[in-house]
Amino acid sequence: MTYRHLGRTGIEVSTYCLGTMMFGAVGNPDHDDCARILNSALDQGINFVDTADMYSAGESEEIVGKALRGRRDDVVLATKVHFQMGEGRNRSGNSRRWIVKEVEESLRRLRTDWIDLYQVHRPDHATDIEETLGALSDLVHQGKIRAFGCSTFPAEEIVEAHHVAERRGLMRFRTEQPPYSLLARGVEAAVLPVCRRYGMGVLTWSPLAFGFLSGKFRKGQPIDMSSGRPALAPARFDPTLPQNAAKLEAVERLVEVAEGIGCTLPELAVAFTVAHPAVTSVIVGPRTMEQLDALLKGASVALDDATLDRIDEIVPPGTDLYDPNAAWPPPALTDPAQRRRPLVERAAG
Repeated sequence: MTYRHLGRTGIEVSTYCLGTMMFGAVGNPDHDDCARILNSALDQGINFVDTADMYSAGESEEIVGKALRGRRDDVVLATKVHFQMGEGRNRSGNSRRWIVKEVEESLRRLRTDWIDLYQVHRPDHATDIEETLGALSDLVHQGKIRAFGCSTFPAEEIVEAHHVAERRGLMRFRTEQPPYSLLARGVEAAVLPVCRRYGMGVLTWSPLAFGFLSGKFRKGQPIDMSSGRPALAPARFDPTLPQNAAKLEAVERLVEVAEGIGCTLPELAVAFTVAHPAVTSVIVGPRTMEQLDALLKGASVALDDATLDRIDEIVPPGTDLYDPNAAWPPPALTDPAQRRRPLVERAAG
């Protein structure tokens, strides 16, 4: 495993980051098995672990906390805040009220005194970014977190956050966690260049494109829509939908690329994200030990320019073959009131 600096924080992290979204009821409910996966990853050189409060409603953090006993000092630990936790109002978002309360809950579940990287999981347009940055800056000063970042923020909101931090004398986002894969390259257009400009670390998620690049889903082969990821998100896998047909076409061509250089499709997918100069670490999220071992086998794969050129021909730079962030539709698109003037003001003359 190789290591890179996480932006300008001075923290060194492994090029693979162990994602734990599959730890708990949503993926693998066996706590002992999850602990074995985590410790195997650490034994093989991974020192970066990413989780979130909302993964299996806090269960993932609890599993990670138990598994890290005796090894906490060796691990760069990241978690996130934003999504709804439990019933009631004011239990989500990026307000000072919620961040200050929820960081304590994450610290308790993780059984630690500090979090190395605390990330805002999504933007919150109901909260001033100054409010969010102020709360996070205070947590750094209190020693509860070492650094903070954002996740799946549009480029313009990253720029705004840096501008507000500078103007108000606050600490700034040091990292961004965007979706990035062979089939979702949209962040190459603006997000990744902005991160490089501001010296931010980048840890990317979903390198296997929600499983489409796992090799399990192929053109002309039946897809079981009653179980696994297809059952959870049928619109992403239904082969009769044009966007999914386009993904399947691309997968067939990418399989040829992988076979041509002697690796598997998942190995090609992860190596592709690692090759981008803005990317610090790619999050791999195994549910089983077998999946972890398969991903780690590809750690030595380095894609040459000819291979990357072939990939560019299949999925052009900056192109998304699917919406990688369907979990967070921008309010500017989903709320008609933000796109339509009152009827009496719509006429041009």
